Amino acid sequence: MPLSVDQLAEIEAQRAQSHPTRRVVAAGMEDHLYTAHQVLDHGFVRVIDYMGDDSAICQAARVSYGTGTKSVQNDEGLIRYLMRHWHSTPFEMCEVKLHVKLPVFVARQWIRHRTANVNEYSARYSILDREFYIPAPEHVAAQSEVNNQGRGAALEGEEAARVLEMLKADSARCYDNYEAMINQDGQQGLARELARMNLPANIYTQWYWKVDLHNLFHFLRLRADPHAQYEIRIYADMMCKIVADWVPFAYKAFEDYRLGAANLSAQMVDSLRRMLAGETVTQENSGMTAREWREFEAIIR
Repeated sequence: MPLSVDQLAEIEAQRAQSHPTRRVVAAGMEDHLYTAHQVLDHGFVRVIDYMGDDSAICQAARVSYGTGTKSVQNDEGLIRYLMRHWHSTPFEMCEVKLHVKLPVFVARQWIRHRTANVNEYSARYSILDREFYIPAPEHVAAQSEVNNQGRGAALEGEEAARVLEMLKADSARCYDNYEAMINQDGQQGLARELARMNLPANIYTQWYWKVDLHNLFHFLRLRADPHAQYEIRIYADMMCKIVADWVPFAYKAFEDYRLGAANLSAQMVDSLRRMLAGETVTQENSGMTAREWREFEAIIR
């Protein structure tokens, strides 16, 4: 586990605390509070704080002062209706604050989601740890021949070993030079804000990331998708497990209507209707491009 003895002791102390409260508490999320769930080789995700639960979504949708006479079944049905019809604002009433440790190149993908509040560890003030993401051999893959932003089959044998050795050697050499530049023994030492430019993109950074549930679902829909890059998808997968324990009704609706669903264009819907009516539909008479037709076939078959 990539946590020091002091960090583990701090987490245990935080988890040992208990405070009386009148606010909504989600039992499943209480179990996750402060715990560092390991991701990749040195990374983690942990819940620092949260607000709301499934009932908070329903309360916001009904604009009531309490649960009233509505049953649990009513709440689940309402949440599924909201998700099914893209009513997003009630989901914004729930928020979560996460502490995430992740490689810099993953952080640069992650930060494209501009709907969260972020505070990142500053290498201008502090010295970054000697921790780098080195992929497991099964994740060292060649460039995809059909997708310019994806990977293909895994490299094997000597070729995989050569790449891994280069990654390890370059990471170590860059960090050695980083330490040498900021070293003040017998010299003034380069400013940390300048020395950090020599560090590779696989070094680890950390941040606090606070987001509402609606925008978190949007993040997970894209990053937990099988086509997402593995190194960010594995973080999304861990977050899915946490959210499922926090808001089980909302997560199940998200799983059914977003993660496990498909969007059909007007041409796709028309083609499907024609197929059900017994008509022979091809790409040429569907009104779709060749790529759209391939995506349509992947959905229906």
